[in-house]
Amino acid sequence: MKLPLLALCLLASALTACRRADESGAAPAADGTLGLPPLTVPHAAVPSPAQVELGRKLFMDRRLSYNDTMSCAMCHVPEQGFTSNELATPIGFEGQSLRRNAPTLLNVAYVQRLFHDGRENSLENQAWGPLLATNEMANPSADHVIGKIKALPDYRHMFEFAFNGREADRETIGAALAGYERTLLSGDSRFDRWHYGQVKTAMNSNEQAGFCIFSGKANCIACHSMDKNNALFTDGRFHNTGVGWLAGTEKAMAMRAVQLAPGLRVTMDERTLQSISEAASSDAGRYEVTHNAADRGSYRTPTLRNIALTAPYMHDGSLATLEQVIEFYERGGKDNPGKDALLKPLHLSTGEKRDLLAFLRALTGDNATSLAVQARAAASGGNTIESVRDLAIEERGLLGKP
Repeated sequence: MKLPLLALCLLASALTACRRADESGAAPAADGTLGLPPLTVPHAAVPSPAQVELGRKLFMDRRLSYNDTMSCAMCHVPEQGFTSNELATPIGFEGQSLRRNAPTLLNVAYVQRLFHDGRENSLENQAWGPLLATNEMANPSADHVIGKIKALPDYRHMFEFAFNGREADRETIGAALAGYERTLLSGDSRFDRWHYGQVKTAMNSNEQAGFCIFSGKANCIACHSMDKNNALFTDGRFHNTGVGWLAGTEKAMAMRAVQLAPGLRVTMDERTLQSISEAASSDAGRYEVTHNAADRGSYRTPTLRNIALTAPYMHDGSLATLEQVIEFYERGGKDNPGKDALLKPLHLSTGEKRDLLAFLRALTGDNATSLAVQARAAASGGNTIESVRDLAIEERGLLGKP
């Protein structure tokens, strides 16, 4: 059975927002879903408000890592578009460098094949990947995570309230994290108000010209697709743009720019760099999942919603700015034996590139900041046993349950 999850997610957000409004005197935020398609999931995956509140707490909690230092929000930083802006790829357990950029979690509820290579099909399963990855949160087993959560006093009875008597286990932990992530819906951008809301002043002339280039001459829409009534700006498929071949090109350079920390770069010769670096991990993209040679170097098309918030770009974070992304596609990507046939030089003028950039910056959702504020409230102790209990009671009252 399928249910309209969008309404239920909004109910979860609304109940939480209303409680906070009652406490703070502030009005609830708008739902921010203009331009987003209807969202459906199996009945069992529909999150309750109490499950969302619990999931938000888990998401922000560093104690879910083996040494109490890493949370989901360390790589998917709420204030940075639920990705990580400072580094091309995040830093994992005990300073290990991860091989791929952290994708945004905004609108992740719509993603059918998760991770850059599409190796998971549900958010419930995906949530356990970082928890158990040795270079991310480094827990030795699911049972270790479950036992740790059960031993933490501030989680006592939370799962029982949120899951109708069920305690913390692999299924309920995954469901809570997935339930929270499904509420990170962010539409209602200036583009949505202009295109779907028919507010003709919502975008300026440069941004409107940029949309014409996006959907016309540049043909970005071939992969970053739209429908008549909504847009996710992704086809959900896997494409080889040649980004994975850039690393091989860079290794041939005599000198390399190396990022030591956010905002700090040095120039270093290749031999010195290799002498102090761990061996770079190979990355064959979708091929690692399918073992189909045609998938080598292919990665999932990311959404363009909130793209101005989610730098750096590409699966390896190798392009730091949207200007660099536009120049990459202006050249037709990077030639390699498996490059997608859709990629060809664009021959855009300087003005057309400027307008395309302006359009991309108009795709930022109106509620991205409020979603970050809500997440950070959980990290500040805003999600307590009382809040989860009260949401569970409110929900049962609304549904007519004892």
